[in-house]
Amino acid sequence: MFCYQCEQTAGGTGCTKVGVCGKNEDLASLQDTLIIGLKGVAAYAYHARELGYRDEQVDAFMSEALFATLTNVDFDLNRFIDLVLRCGEANLRVMELLDKAHVARFGSPEPTRVSTGTKAGPAILVTGHDLLDLYELLKQTEGTGINVYTHGEMLPAHAYPELKKFPHLAGHYGSAWQNQKTEFEEFPGAILGTTNCVLIPKESYRERMFTCGIAGLPGVTHIKERDFTPVIEKARQLPPLPEKEGGTLLTGFHHNAVLAVADKIIDLVKAGKIRHFFLVGGCDGVKKARNYYTEFVQKVPADCVVLTLGCGKYKFNYLDLGEIEGIPRLIDMGQCNNAYSAIQVALALAKAFNCGVNDLPLSLVLSWFEQKAVAILLTLLHLGVKNIRIGPSLPAFLTPNVLKVLQENYNIKPITTPDEDLKEILG
Repeated sequence: MFCYQCEQTAGGTGCTKVGVCGKNEDLASLQDTLIIGLKGVAAYAYHARELGYRDEQVDAFMSEALFATLTNVDFDLNRFIDLVLRCGEANLRVMELLDKAHVARFGSPEPTRVSTGTKAGPAILVTGHDLLDLYELLKQTEGTGINVYTHGEMLPAHAYPELKKFPHLAGHYGSAWQNQKTEFEEFPGAILGTTNCVLIPKESYRERMFTCGIAGLPGVTHIKERDFTPVIEKARQLPPLPEKEGGTLLTGFHHNAVLAVADKIIDLVKAGKIRHFFLVGGCDGVKKARNYYTEFVQKVPADCVVLTLGCGKYKFNYLDLGEIEGIPRLIDMGQCNNAYSAIQVALALAKAFNCGVNDLPLSLVLSWFEQKAVAILLTLLHLGVKNIRIGPSLPAFLTPNVLKVLQENYNIKPITTPDEDLKEILG
């Protein structure tokens, strides 16, 4: 960090100030939080814009917020707290916008079972988040005999009617982003990375990997204007996948699908057959501490329902938790941006029970890793949601004072152990 007032490294020899330009470390922490949150907002806005949707209010806020982080502009901590919460508001708007764009273009998602096996024949594996890229690839591979598989955050694509109508959208392969190097090396076909969460490839599969859109990797062919001819040609040259039986994963619980059975869910809650809802989702990663989420879901009592979204679900989405009178106990709401669906379900339940969201039998146990997760957290704070548990560790960019404000106002707390957290939540 550079102090422009002293023209020295902040905190270093010769620097007489704390932080940048005399600002204290708490203001610097809020600036970092704001910038990281804006990166998440930008990601969702980019996807929406590619589908022809934009929000002038979101665009205006992003300009204002970035301007506010310039040198010698704003030293007011309270104003910056307001900006950070407004970032959460902007993220809510842009998640709603992206949801509208996805539904308008691809239809409203439907609960769908997705095969994790493979079909005999040449294949392309698609990772990332961009549904439009997947749609264009499916159109261009129609009738070619090439099967297309999803990876990572692309799993929910199988639930959209305009995507699932392609019979060569064959299934889902692999798990979350951090396992790419192992999973991509084992996948013999062509591979397409569409957005963030792509890793520098191993030499063993570099020449059969491609990127498009915002994604880019050194030594990897980048596709322009969604002309996937090079990917298709490469898939034809490579060895075909064998026929291999697999399991199934259930996805596609968009808020429209969940709210369609809201009356039944409400009746089960009133009858005491559903005791509690847990939203366990967010980002996956390599830390062993993330095994907490697997153990947590395994220990959730049989009269409770688990909602999930994002790639954090790969810690437990293979588990068979069964049903409660026809309602699945594990409900995958989709990609990280489908946090919007989870929010809509929570608001609808609060209305039905004539209470606030914080009074619902609902607990949020979130895992974070990257910028979009931070933006979603800011959205929850903007909405006044309290008692959120975060792991596997708290964000390092939050200073003790900023963290104290969040804990005092929203009762944010770090995860401990599954047993301790479940005991505290359920009493």
